[in-house]
Amino acid sequence: MKFELPPLPYAENALEPVISAETISFHYGRHHQAYVNNLNKLIVGTRFENATLEQIIMEADGGIFNNGAQVWNHTFYWEGLGGKGGQPQGRLLEKINEDFGSFEQFKTVFADNAAKLFGSGWAWLVMDQENKLRIVQTSNAGNPLRDKQKPLFTCDVWEHAYYLDYQNRRPDYLKSFWDIVDWNRVAERLG
Repeated sequence: MKFELPPLPYAENALEPVISAETISFHYGRHHQAYVNNLNKLIVGTRFENATLEQIIMEADGGIFNNGAQVWNHTFYWEGLGGKGGQPQGRLLEKINEDFGSFEQFKTVFADNAAKLFGSGWAWLVMDQENKLRIVQTSNAGNPLRDKQKPLFTCDVWEHAYYLDYQNRRPDYLKSFWDIVDWNRVAERLG
Protein backbone atom coordinates (compact mmCIF):
# COMPACT_ATOMS: atom_id res chain seq x y z
CA MET A 1 0.00 0.00 0.00
CA LYS A 2 1.37 3.39 -0.91
CA PHE A 3 0.39 6.13 1.51
CA GLU A 4 -0.48 9.60 0.28
CA LEU A 5 -0.61 12.97 1.96
CA PRO A 6 -4.32 13.54 2.64
CA PRO A 7 -5.64 16.90 1.46
CA LEU A 8 -6.08 19.61 4.06
CA PRO A 9 -9.77 20.09 4.90
CA TYR A 10 -9.35 23.86 4.32
CA ALA A 11 -7.16 26.36 2.47
CA GLU A 12 -3.60 26.94 3.72
CA ASN A 13 -4.54 30.41 4.96
CA ALA A 14 -7.78 29.31 6.68
CA LEU A 15 -6.24 29.15 10.16
CA GLU A 16 -4.79 32.67 10.11
CA PRO A 17 -3.96 34.56 12.23
CA VAL A 18 -3.55 31.68 14.70
CA ILE A 19 -1.47 29.55 12.32
CA SER A 20 -0.07 31.30 9.27
CA ALA A 21 -0.17 30.02 5.71
CA GLU A 22 3.64 29.99 5.84
CA THR A 23 3.58 27.63 8.83
CA ILE A 24 1.01 25.42 7.11
CA SER A 25 3.19 25.35 3.99
CA PHE A 26 6.18 24.09 5.97
CA HIS A 27 4.35 21.96 8.54
CA TYR A 28 1.86 20.27 6.23
CA GLY A 29 3.58 20.63 2.86
CA ARG A 30 7.06 19.64 3.98
CA HIS A 31 7.05 17.92 7.39
CA HIS A 32 3.86 15.91 6.96
CA GLN A 33 4.78 15.09 3.35
CA ALA A 34 8.26 13.94 4.44
CA TYR A 35 6.70 11.48 6.93
CA VAL A 36 4.56 10.06 4.11
CA ASN A 37 7.55 9.78 1.76
CA ASN A 38 9.77 8.20 4.42
CA LEU A 39 7.09 5.70 5.42
CA ASN A 40 6.56 4.62 1.81
CA LYS A 41 10.30 3.96 1.45
CA LEU A 42 10.61 2.13 4.77
CA ILE A 43 7.71 -0.32 4.33
CA VAL A 44 8.87 -1.76 1.01
CA GLY A 45 9.57 -5.47 1.47
CA THR A 46 8.39 -5.54 5.09
CA ARG A 47 5.31 -7.07 6.68
CA PHE A 48 3.92 -3.52 6.84
CA GLU A 49 3.92 -3.03 3.07
CA ASN A 50 0.13 -3.47 2.93
CA ALA A 51 -0.71 -2.46 6.50
CA THR A 52 -2.97 0.35 7.62
CA LEU A 53 -1.58 3.24 9.62
CA GLU A 54 -3.38 1.86 12.67
CA GLN A 55 -1.64 -1.52 12.27
CA ILE A 56 1.70 0.25 11.93
CA ILE A 57 1.03 2.27 15.10
CA MET A 58 0.09 -0.84 17.06
CA GLU A 59 2.73 -3.25 15.77
CA ALA A 60 5.76 -1.45 14.33
CA ASP A 61 8.78 0.09 15.94
CA GLY A 62 11.73 2.20 14.88
CA GLY A 63 11.48 4.28 11.72
CA ILE A 64 8.34 2.58 10.42
CA PHE A 65 6.49 3.35 13.65
CA ASN A 66 7.84 6.90 13.89
CA ASN A 67 6.90 7.87 10.35
CA GLY A 68 3.60 5.96 10.30
CA ALA A 69 2.47 7.43 13.61
CA GLN A 70 3.47 10.92 12.51
CA VAL A 71 1.42 10.57 9.31
CA TRP A 72 -1.58 9.52 11.43
CA ASN A 73 -1.00 12.11 14.18
CA HIS A 74 -0.66 15.00 11.74
CA THR A 75 -3.72 14.00 9.72
CA PHE A 76 -5.71 13.77 12.95
CA TYR A 77 -4.37 17.17 14.08
CA TRP A 78 -5.29 18.96 10.84
CA GLU A 79 -8.77 17.42 10.83
CA GLY A 80 -9.48 18.76 14.34
CA LEU A 81 -8.81 22.34 13.27
CA GLY A 82 -10.59 24.81 11.02
CA GLY A 83 -13.52 25.53 13.30
CA LYS A 84 -14.56 28.70 15.04
CA GLY A 85 -13.36 27.73 18.50
CA GLY A 86 -15.78 28.65 21.25
CA GLN A 87 -16.89 25.66 23.23
CA PRO A 88 -18.40 22.32 22.28
CA GLN A 89 -22.07 21.56 22.66
CA GLY A 90 -24.19 18.55 23.53
CA ARG A 91 -22.75 15.28 24.75
CA LEU A 92 -19.11 16.40 24.33
CA LEU A 93 -19.60 19.43 26.59
CA GLU A 94 -21.52 17.31 29.11
CA LYS A 95 -18.71 14.74 29.16
CA ILE A 96 -16.03 17.44 29.55
CA ASN A 97 -17.98 19.02 32.42
CA GLU A 98 -18.46 15.61 34.05
CA ASP A 99 -14.81 14.55 33.80
CA PHE A 100 -13.04 17.91 34.28
CA GLY A 101 -15.53 19.98 36.27
CA SER A 102 -15.98 22.64 33.57
CA PHE A 103 -14.91 23.50 30.05
CA GLU A 104 -12.61 26.22 31.40
CA GLN A 105 -10.96 23.73 33.75
CA PHE A 106 -10.47 21.31 30.85
CA LYS A 107 -8.82 24.04 28.75
CA THR A 108 -6.54 24.97 31.64
CA VAL A 109 -5.44 21.38 32.28
CA PHE A 110 -5.02 20.63 28.56
CA ALA A 111 -2.95 23.77 27.92
CA ASP A 112 -0.86 23.12 31.02
CA ASN A 113 -0.08 19.57 29.84
CA ALA A 114 0.75 20.81 26.35
CA ALA A 115 2.96 23.63 27.64
CA LYS A 116 4.87 21.42 30.07
CA LEU A 117 5.54 18.55 27.70
CA PHE A 118 9.32 18.41 27.55
CA GLY A 119 10.71 18.53 24.03
CA SER A 120 8.63 17.45 21.06
CA GLY A 121 5.33 15.66 21.16
CA TRP A 122 1.57 15.85 21.44
CA ALA A 123 -1.13 16.68 23.99
CA TRP A 124 -4.27 14.58 23.53
CA LEU A 125 -7.85 14.47 24.73
CA VAL A 126 -8.72 10.77 24.86
CA MET A 127 -11.44 8.44 26.03
CA ASP A 128 -9.91 5.77 28.24
CA GLN A 129 -11.06 2.19 28.69
CA GLU A 130 -13.36 3.23 31.55
CA ASN A 131 -15.12 5.77 29.27
CA LYS A 132 -13.53 8.70 31.07
CA LEU A 133 -12.04 11.65 29.25
CA ARG A 134 -8.37 12.12 30.01
CA ILE A 135 -5.57 14.37 28.86
CA VAL A 136 -2.37 12.56 28.01
CA GLN A 137 1.02 13.56 26.67
CA THR A 138 3.04 11.58 24.17
CA SER A 139 6.61 12.31 23.21
CA ASN A 140 7.87 12.40 19.65
CA ALA A 141 5.61 10.15 17.51
CA GLY A 142 3.73 8.61 20.44
CA ASN A 143 0.07 7.81 19.93
CA PRO A 144 -2.57 6.90 22.55
CA LEU A 145 -3.91 4.06 20.39
CA ARG A 146 -0.98 2.03 21.73
CA ASP A 147 -2.44 2.40 25.23
CA LYS A 148 -5.92 1.36 24.08
CA GLN A 149 -7.22 4.91 24.37
CA LYS A 150 -9.52 6.55 21.84
CA PRO A 151 -8.06 9.86 20.59
CA LEU A 152 -10.60 12.68 20.30
CA PHE A 153 -8.41 15.74 19.86
CA THR A 154 -4.73 16.64 19.76
CA CYS A 155 -2.39 19.60 19.80
CA ASP A 156 0.98 19.30 18.10
CA VAL A 157 3.67 20.82 20.30
CA TRP A 158 6.65 20.03 18.12
CA GLU A 159 8.39 23.36 17.51
CA HIS A 160 7.69 23.20 13.78
CA ALA A 161 3.97 23.53 14.60
CA TYR A 162 4.34 27.04 15.98
CA TYR A 163 7.89 28.40 15.73
CA LEU A 164 7.46 30.57 12.62
CA ASP A 165 4.48 32.31 14.21
CA TYR A 166 5.31 32.26 17.92
CA GLN A 167 9.06 31.53 18.11
CA ASN A 168 9.74 29.98 21.54
CA ARG A 169 6.41 31.14 23.02
CA ARG A 170 4.58 27.82 23.17
CA PRO A 171 2.04 29.15 25.75
CA ASP A 172 1.00 31.93 23.31
CA TYR A 173 0.41 29.33 20.59
CA LEU A 174 -1.67 27.28 23.03
CA LYS A 175 -3.72 30.30 24.08
CA SER A 176 -4.60 31.14 20.45
CA PHE A 177 -5.05 27.51 19.43
CA TRP A 178 -8.53 27.31 20.98
CA ASP A 179 -9.83 29.84 18.42
CA ILE A 180 -9.51 27.34 15.54
CA VAL A 181 -10.69 24.07 17.12
CA ASP A 182 -13.44 22.29 15.19
CA TRP A 183 -15.55 21.10 18.11
CA ASN A 184 -18.08 19.51 15.76
CA ARG A 185 -15.35 17.21 14.47
CA VAL A 186 -14.23 16.38 18.01
CA ALA A 187 -17.85 15.60 18.94
CA GLU A 188 -18.13 13.24 15.94
CA ARG A 189 -15.08 11.36 17.20
CA LEU A 190 -16.70 10.97 20.62
CA GLY A 191 -19.66 9.35 18.90
